[in-house]
Amino acid sequence: MSFEVGFEHVNKNLVFKVEDYEEKVRKINEFLEYERTNPNNYIGWLHYASHINHDLVESIKKQAKYFRENYDTLVVCGIGGSYLGARAVIEAVNGLMPQDKFKVLYFGQTLDPNYTSQMLAYLKHKNFCVVCISKSGTTTETSIAFRLLKDLLEKKHGKKGAADAIACVTSIGKGALYKMAQKEGYSVFELPVNIGGRYSVITPVGLLPIACAGIDIDRFIAGFVRAEEKFGSPELSQNPAYQYAAEQNLLYNNGYNIELLVTYEPRLQALAEWYKQLYDESNGKDRKGLLVMSSTFTTDLHSLGQFIQDGTKDLFETVLLFDNPKIDVVIPWNDDDSDELNYIANKKLSYVNKKASEGTISAHANDGNVPNIIIEIDTLDEYKFGEFLYFSMRACAMAGYLLNVNPFNQPGVEIYKKNMFKLLGKKGY
Repeated sequence: MSFEVGFEHVNKNLVFKVEDYEEKVRKINEFLEYERTNPNNYIGWLHYASHINHDLVESIKKQAKYFRENYDTLVVCGIGGSYLGARAVIEAVNGLMPQDKFKVLYFGQTLDPNYTSQMLAYLKHKNFCVVCISKSGTTTETSIAFRLLKDLLEKKHGKKGAADAIACVTSIGKGALYKMAQKEGYSVFELPVNIGGRYSVITPVGLLPIACAGIDIDRFIAGFVRAEEKFGSPELSQNPAYQYAAEQNLLYNNGYNIELLVTYEPRLQALAEWYKQLYDESNGKDRKGLLVMSSTFTTDLHSLGQFIQDGTKDLFETVLLFDNPKIDVVIPWNDDDSDELNYIANKKLSYVNKKASEGTISAHANDGNVPNIIIEIDTLDEYKFGEFLYFSMRACAMAGYLLNVNPFNQPGVEIYKKNMFKLLGKKGY
């Protein structure tokens, strides 16, 4: 199968039964479909891909083409959902060391002065452009970074030249960023009001940076459209996304409070960051919710493996496996075999990685009694990645409502912001 979710390694005492969840799932699905046009519920992403405006897609491609032809570096300026989805796609599809001469960097996601000063020093010697992403335009980290980038661009190119190098993704008709863009003449793309940041990768929030990275956004959108069909069924027995959400709920209700997302490729670390925000910000409310963490194996097996195998039993693993890598490495034969590796000589590294994953799953699930959910996808390209992101979003929404929390707000996030604004002396706080 091209997309398979397996539960065969789950603790035998916690057998997932469709009949225990099918009526709840059917009702929640009906609610999602009914409420998807309500801007207060942020469910606009549910069928956004299948109804996306063709002219919008073409304008995104045009902007990306202009940036790629006239600059050597793109700075994606945003935090949280404003950049994590795009970064996840770009790094997963292009890899961490792509041969593309057009570089993509990320800024506005930290207040660290060291990172900020080093980034600005690096950009002084680059012909860079900027995509600034913020619904309100007043997110502190992003706003500070954008002010610094804008100042640097204007010193290098003047106001008109700086304006040509800047595109903004924001709310249309209101907000500080939109007003600034109108005043300065920046290109503007809409961040829909009924889609929250962590669900926005299929909108210009994700599509513009992804297109700038040279990735085919038509195929990415097509993956989302296909996923709408595959994971939109109200019947639990036919919907892997809802089965996954129900399995998470079953484990949570039986004392497993931590989900560890496991990947076997460093290029998926940004995906793990996006996934953690999706789940933790969506469902960690009302003193409820799984704490979603992540690990990259086999690297982290040399630091966390002992705990997972023999430590406290309050976590389960969701293992994400992609087959058929685009590139591979063959382990060479060595006549003297001084490193004692000839037993795997002439084998591909992907084969060794796969056997490592199979051995780890068996050790953790069967010997360590750690429940494992396995998600297997046959290949990793923009189409399949689009499918997986939508799968995750649909599963997350279902998981939230199974917990009886609203997966589309984030009231806890606002508390630290208010405290910070007060300490900084911002007017009104």
